[in-house]
Amino acid sequence: MRIDLHSHSDVSDGMCPPAEVVRRARANGVDVLALTDHDTVGGWDAATAALPDGLTLVPGIELSCRHDGRSLHMLGYLFDPAEPELAAELVRIRDDRVIRAQGMVRRLQALGVDVTWEQVRALARGEAVGRPHVARAMVDAGAVRTADEAFTPQWIAQGGRAYVRGYSLDPERAVALVRAAGGVCVLAHPRARRGYAFADELIEELAAAGLAGVEADHPDHAPEDRARLHDLAASLGLAATGSSDDHGEPAINRLGAETTAPGAYQALVGAATGTPPRTGSERSDGGPKAR
Repeated sequence: MRIDLHSHSDVSDGMCPPAEVVRRARANGVDVLALTDHDTVGGWDAATAALPDGLTLVPGIELSCRHDGRSLHMLGYLFDPAEPELAAELVRIRDDRVIRAQGMVRRLQALGVDVTWEQVRALARGEAVGRPHVARAMVDAGAVRTADEAFTPQWIAQGGRAYVRGYSLDPERAVALVRAAGGVCVLAHPRARRGYAFADELIEELAAAGLAGVEADHPDHAPEDRARLHDLAASLGLAATGSSDDHGEPAINRLGAETTAPGAYQALVGAATGTPPRTGSERSDGGPKAR
């Protein structure tokens, strides 16, 4: 069984609509896929409605958090999105994303980059605008050749000349909010590039606060980091997950490239009480209405 627990659609910073994401996943041989758009659950129902036979959807999210002044991402799965406190925080984060992106546009303009808020907003087809949309606008303006080149100190990397800090959750609070909504949390790519690498001590603290898992196998993790994260997860009683973190770039189809062991997946599902995984029986083509 191929289980991929981290993917994005154009509801946040992915390139493909949710329906296309699930179709691509099944075409790649994925059996279980988590849709984890940044700070929004806006793609859940569209993905459910388009589920191909044989694919199970894990409703999820990637929450914006901050630890010691650095961005940290938390994957939440199988929670009730109507839980009032969590829902209110998601609205606050998404509203601030707009303010933050507008601020980065103004800083880029002051640096001589010919980008506009209208361009960024058009690229962000969903409700969660982010730095990748600003980066794509910079490519269109000719300021950088690739979006990756925008994520440097010269431009919009953390602490960069055009970087603007946004509202983010404390990671322990994020874990508590998701758990209160019946879900489970997995720390996303804790050894990845772009400043997302965090020490073992933080993982230990989050485990004590109710973290359910750690994303060990990720395209941006080196082999030695993967091995260490698997060992750490085992010692802390956490699920060690594997995920593609696919964003649907035309030249890179990573869906299913990294996978989660069935036992780790079942441990996460067994600990959640908020929203169950979804199957094709919940589509709008005669089955029960998608939740």
